[in-house]
Amino acid sequence: MKPPRTSLFTDDHQGFGRPPKRTRPRTKDRPDFGSLAIGWVVTVDRGRYRCLVDGREVTAAKARALGRKSVIVGDRVRLDGDVSGRAGSLARIASVEERRTVLRRTADDDDPYERPIVANADQLVIVTALAEPEPRMGMIDRILVAGYDAGLDPVICLNKADLAPADDLVAAYRPLGVPCLVLSPGADLTELRARLAGRMSVFIGHSGVGKSTLINALIPDAAQRTGVVNEVTGKGRHTSTAAVALALPDGAGWVIDTPGVRSFGLKHIDPAHVLAAFADLVAISDDCPRGCTHRAGEPECALDEAVATGDLPVERLQSFRRMELSGIDW
Repeated sequence: MKPPRTSLFTDDHQGFGRPPKRTRPRTKDRPDFGSLAIGWVVTVDRGRYRCLVDGREVTAAKARALGRKSVIVGDRVRLDGDVSGRAGSLARIASVEERRTVLRRTADDDDPYERPIVANADQLVIVTALAEPEPRMGMIDRILVAGYDAGLDPVICLNKADLAPADDLVAAYRPLGVPCLVLSPGADLTELRARLAGRMSVFIGHSGVGKSTLINALIPDAAQRTGVVNEVTGKGRHTSTAAVALALPDGAGWVIDTPGVRSFGLKHIDPAHVLAAFADLVAISDDCPRGCTHRAGEPECALDEAVATGDLPVERLQSFRRMELSGIDW
């Protein structure tokens, strides 16, 4: 009998099928990545992650086991493979370290899927224009709510002050204790630089508000693209396409530029986290009845009683409750 014919092009992998069911050994042991190099993700671009490892840039791919959307800018990761940073080299992200903070949003208030934006930031810089496009207080409130939920310290930059006054917006956020910086093209950025010093700050705002232009002024070699506002719709167009971490001059801190947003869903927000950002309100709310939502008209709400007795400025309570109108389900 002649032996069976074999093809010269037989794939060796055909002989290595998956083990039959219930024959694979099971173990509770998990890989230990503790000895691997730690990197910090500064940008993500089409499946490649640029990380800083001991001051050098390393390009990495993500381990398949981590899943989609599991690594974002700001993450601290464990890297194996080639972490030399040489041209053409490629490392692998084996695991992601626990995050201190995560700024998230949803596409809209009916979207159940969270979209993490940035990890491990400690300051949120909300950039809005006073004109072209017109300021949207509802958007500012929504971003503030997300920032409070993430545990970030907020700062509001009111841009394009040469086109419109900032008095009304400054007055609206003063009771919340949120710093408001009023800026215009060519303005002195000393105060903003002081607030960014030593911090990891994420810049976020509506499209066309001048966010990338502001970052270019802070970091002259950033080369972030800038766009224009449509004269018909009054809306800006996206110029940043992905989040990117940029070092301030002389090692003064880091800023993370993010793509312009046109919506900011809050489906994922825990109202308790927002209230926790206001220590004075938390202390007063301890006297509220169980189940109190702290909304206007809530019976026996201790916040209203504190206003009546003069222990809480009415403007602060009104500003806090205004965020209820941003769409959060208190």
